[in-house]
Amino acid sequence: MRAALVALAALGVSLVGVPAAAATPAAPEDLCTVTDSRLTELSGLAVHDGEIWAMADGGRRVTVYRLDPADCAVVDTRTAELDPFDAEDLAVAPDGTFWVADTGDNNRARETVALLVVPPRDPPRLHRLVYPDGAHDAEAVLLGADGVPVVVTKEVTGIAGVYRPDGPLAEPGPTPLRRVGSVGFARSETRGGPIGALGAFTVTGGAVSPDGRVVAVRTYTDAWLYRVPPSGDLVAALQTTPLQVPLPDEPQGEAIAFLPDGTLLSGSEARGRDGRLRAVPGAVDAALAAAPPVPTPPPPAAAPPEPAPEWRPAVIGGGVAVVVLGLAAGALALHTRRR
Repeated sequence: MRAALVALAALGVSLVGVPAAAATPAAPEDLCTVTDSRLTELSGLAVHDGEIWAMADGGRRVTVYRLDPADCAVVDTRTAELDPFDAEDLAVAPDGTFWVADTGDNNRARETVALLVVPPRDPPRLHRLVYPDGAHDAEAVLLGADGVPVVVTKEVTGIAGVYRPDGPLAEPGPTPLRRVGSVGFARSETRGGPIGALGAFTVTGGAVSPDGRVVAVRTYTDAWLYRVPPSGDLVAALQTTPLQVPLPDEPQGEAIAFLPDGTLLSGSEARGRDGRLRAVPGAVDAALAAAPPVPTPPPPAAAPPEPAPEWRPAVIGGGVAVVVLGLAAGALALHTRRR
């Protein structure tokens, strides 16, 4: 883990320093419990016109479910005759078009991943994508005001890649992706998730607030909220200092979304327990109060080491010589015995 943090600092990735501290987010509150067996593997959330929609990880066709916020019961569905390989996240456009991120690749063996687009009335669309630097597993898709999707990869090393399509999306494609940034996370003491301490660095979902002013990237343990600049550039937002919102004790938290009033929603796969939806009131306001509107500069370069005393090279050189001679003598003796 220490090596991952050192790598973050070397690359000037955001979140290397301490999180923003100008605001304290509210603690998560239980909203309702998802008991429908079709959502046992709850993986994505999206909110449109105040309605909460959810998606499961799995299935032979795309299906999104509208939930009653009073009890998490399924009250509506929307389907598309597209067969995803490993759907992981859900985003929604202002017109109600769902974007399903078929980007899961646990074994990093897929030649292409895909975005499955499900409009309210028009036929669904399939957009295959190819990474420029080999296969990646990804569980987060962000959709900004410009309508261009941004994919954030899932890396236990602590450095997630940020990718955008390199040009208009072809149908079915593949459209090449371009790496446009990286994102990392400060140390977190929040507990939860299925992989221990590594879960605090592992991206499992993403969302953009309905007003477009805040973007969230979540891990198994926390949500990290970034202020979006007036340009609406989500990639630039991810290079600023975020607000940490702890989401403790979720068995496998992968879903995240925003309500119109700025409440943050989070959800978890059940994993033998309950799949709760939880709410963090005032999350958007807290992020706007905490996050700076300018990019966080890379950490300063480390100061050069002081010059070594003149006697040190001679001592080191002599010591190395003694070690080398000792190893040579040992090897010679071993060789003689084997003969």
